Order: sequence, then C-alpha cells, then structure tokens
Amino acid sequence: MRHNRAVTQEHATTVIDLGALARNVERIKAHVNGPEVMAIVKADGYGHGLVPSAQAAVAGGATWLGVALLQEAIALRAAGVAARILAWLYTIDDQLAECVSSDVDLAVNSVSSVIAIAAAAESVGKTARVHIKVDTGLGRNGVTLEDLSAVLTEIASAQRAGHIEFVGLMSHLAFADEPLHRSIDLQLDRFTQALAIVRSAGFEPEIVNLSNSAAALNLPATYFNVIRPGLAVYGIGHDVELTPVMTLKAPIALIKNVAAGEGVSYSHTYQTKSATRLALIPAGYADGIPRQASNRGPVLIGGQTLQIAGRVCMDQFVVDIGELDVVAGDEVVLFGDPKRGEPSVEDWATAADTISYEIMTRLGPRVARQYINAPW
Repeated sequence: MRHNRAVTQEHATTVIDLGALARNVERIKAHVNGPEVMAIVKADGYGHGLVPSAQAAVAGGATWLGVALLQEAIALRAAGVAARILAWLYTIDDQLAECVSSDVDLAVNSVSSVIAIAAAAESVGKTARVHIKVDTGLGRNGVTLEDLSAVLTEIASAQRAGHIEFVGLMSHLAFADEPLHRSIDLQLDRFTQALAIVRSAGFEPEIVNLSNSAAALNLPATYFNVIRPGLAVYGIGHDVELTPVMTLKAPIALIKNVAAGEGVSYSHTYQTKSATRLALIPAGYADGIPRQASNRGPVLIGGQTLQIAGRVCMDQFVVDIGELDVVAGDEVVLFGDPKRGEPSVEDWATAADTISYEIMTRLGPRVARQYINAPW
C-alpha cells in the first residue's frame, strides 16, 4: 500500500465541459426537429457559469437564451453575448430601461408590467420587445386567461405609441416530467385558448413556447415553434443521448487510522464497525454539499463508490475507506458522468431528498470552476 500523507491541496473543483453542453443542445435540437431552441441559462447557468454556458449553447445551435432575472440578461450583454435573450422575472422598478437599451426581450405578466416597460422604453427612446407569460395552470408567474384581454389592450395602446412591440406568447407546465398527467392536456388547451385570444386581438406572435426540458424530450404536442430546455442542456435527462456537463471533485486532505467503535463527525451518527481508515474531504455545506446527504452521499474514490461517513460539516466530510489503496492528495469524484462509473447528480439528489437542479445550483463560490473543451 502507498504511504499515506497529509498534504495541502486545492479545494473542491467543478469541471465544466462546454463541448458537452454544445453537443447536448445539438442533440436536443435534432430530437425536436424543427422548433428553435431557447437555452435556459438562469441561476448562473444552473451553476455552470452564466456566460460560458450561454456561449456554448449558442455554439450548439441555440438561437435564444432564457434567464429569469434582468441582471442576468444585462450581464450576458455586457459580456458580448449577441443572441436574442428573454427575461421574465422582475419588479416594476427593476432595470427595465437598461434591458430595453440592451435589446433584451421582456415577458409581461400584468397590465402594470406593460405600463412599466412602456415607460422604460419611452425613457430611453427605444421600442421594447415583449412576450406575454400566461398562467395556464402552474399557479405561479403569468397572466390569467381572465386578465389576458386587459393586458392585450394595454399592449395595443403602447404599441400604437411606439413604445412596445409584441413578440411572443409563453407558459410553463406543472407536470411535464409526468407525460401522462391529466394537467398537461388541460394546460395545453388553456394555452391554445390564450393563443386564440391573442390572435383575435389582432396580434400574431413571432414565437410561441411552452416546452421545458421534460416536455421537449417527451411531449411533441407542446413544441410550437420554440422549445425552452434548461436541465437537459446540462446533460440531465434520459430520453435523449445527453452528456452531463459538470463533474464535481475534491482531493483527499488527510487519511488516518482509527479503532473500531469510534464515532465520526458531529453527533457520531456514524461509528466504525472495525479498525479502519478515514479519509477527510475538504468540501462541506458552505460549498453546497447538502447536509441532508450525511451518511448517504456517494463518492467515487480509488475506483469504488462509497458513502459519506457521518455528518456533512461546513467545510468537510469523511469517508470510511477501509483498506482502499488511496493516499492523501488523490482525487475524489462526488458526481459526474455515470458512463465513467461516477455517481450522478441524480444520485446526490436522491441522497439529499431533493432534485438535481438544487444539487447543481447550490454550489458555492469557494468551489473553483474549471472550463474545458470550449467549442469556439
């Protein structure tokens, strides 16, 4: 066995394969065969990095980029990203004027949002491009069918004044990951009703989009002329050949021998069953490693998948490695590509009783980002 040694090493690192991200967009685009792709890069590109993710998505064939917050759209423009961008979550005193100036499309969800955008457009002497987000049953952001006519009336007034150009209609599904759920047909019917109301008011939307990742992979009836994948862009999905973009790894900081019956980490929720060796990994919940995955989170270490031993701490966790042939400084993979034998993001989501989105987006600023295979 190699000599064990404690070393000072780099902290946790996530490796982002931008080439894989671009290929994922290409595969999604080929799968839907017709609609344009709006790649969702909100929440710092689902933890992968806002600007690099956007650039890779465009390289893969995305013609639109979608973000939630206005500052995300502004950051993309500041970085020189020229693709069309849609942002949909803001307050009426947000950076609307800056978005209009930067050619960012904005979704409206009420009469007041139309009025605020029109005022912002007038203040900068430019026409704002708007999309109506309609609530078809998610019960979250969006205009109800009952209020849609009033919103269209306000848009028509602002359009006559030259402050607004109506561009698109969008909505969001509540159960797209359950393709047979009865709510899908109901939402699709309501969305079709909304489209009819828009057309009866004299508008013809340039883009109509309803499909998120799950719908884009499984529900062709929801495609219309633009799809809006998020999670699938980053390689999480099973119905199309996608590649996980993110690999999270950390070095072993220390290996030590312990006796049988020793408690490990806070509250001793794990106790050694026999004399063994413990490996200390310098990553914890301050870095986004979920404390809920204590005693359950899987890691690939020395060619074997083992589970965390004891509680995840703020800066570190422990693995009981027994006689595994590893030394301090060796690499541990928390999650990556299952095709390489690595635990997946979904494995960690299961261990933490959450969803894969949260595992990726919760990674903290102490985790270094390393970008590889940029497709430009």
